[in-house]
Amino acid sequence: MNKQLLTFILALGFYFSHAQTSLHKGQEGQKVFPLGVVETIHSVQLSEDRVLNIYLPDGYDKNTDSSYPVIYLLDGSANEDYIHIAGLTQFLTMIGAMPNTIVVGIANVDRRRDFTFPTTVQKDKKDYPTTGSSGRFMLFVEKELEPYILKKYRCNASKTIIGQSLGGLLATEVLLKKSYLFNNYIIVSPSLWWDNESLLSQATSLLHSLPDQPMHVIVSVGNEEKQMEDDAKKLVDILQSQPNKKLTTDFLPLPAENHLTILHNSVYKALEILNAKK
Repeated sequence: MNKQLLTFILALGFYFSHAQTSLHKGQEGQKVFPLGVVETIHSVQLSEDRVLNIYLPDGYDKNTDSSYPVIYLLDGSANEDYIHIAGLTQFLTMIGAMPNTIVVGIANVDRRRDFTFPTTVQKDKKDYPTTGSSGRFMLFVEKELEPYILKKYRCNASKTIIGQSLGGLLATEVLLKKSYLFNNYIIVSPSLWWDNESLLSQATSLLHSLPDQPMHVIVSVGNEEKQMEDDAKKLVDILQSQPNKKLTTDFLPLPAENHLTILHNSVYKALEILNAKK
């Protein structure tokens, strides 16, 4: 991957990881326009507090007998993707294109650390020394985050993860190594070039451990660097070649979008696909 683009992506992630802010209190006499609730949980796995931005669907407090699907959003800080995905969810439920859904935005602390596994590429080790702890982050999701959300909110069995770029790399790693954590995977412009594409190289063997449950994977990529486009297509080919009849894979190329513009449109279309009337 072009190192200038890599540097830009990681620098952007570093900026956003420090941009999580509390809800604006408003000036005297003004009312606050809420976009959800903000919660903080302590993670033993990560040895730190983590902020969650949570969107609850309209009527959640009144419909106490109802349970809801949950979307888990990587890069879910207030100034990252939380507002966009919460807005898409609200709109699609309003027009009846998907059921009322809870969105859990996971605010970043260090996405380079959390979304990457250890690399053998010495230059990347030197340039980005905090990388390589996705294993701990996945344990946080499995052992702490999902149980916390399940205990505190009325959730049904439907769980979706959304990740772009390094977040797409992490979502792919979860799919291949801990696929039982989610039913649906929306993987956008995944950084599968990481560690000389080692995750892609292992994909076929790792897929033998898929759970015996229906799963839907949507992989989207735009007009980006050729390696990123090629890797996304390779991942789709590997997934679609699996004999597992309970695994559904869709490829969603969006050539009019680039790495900075693709997320909103791809998630909109992916949520439509996931919730299409059968």
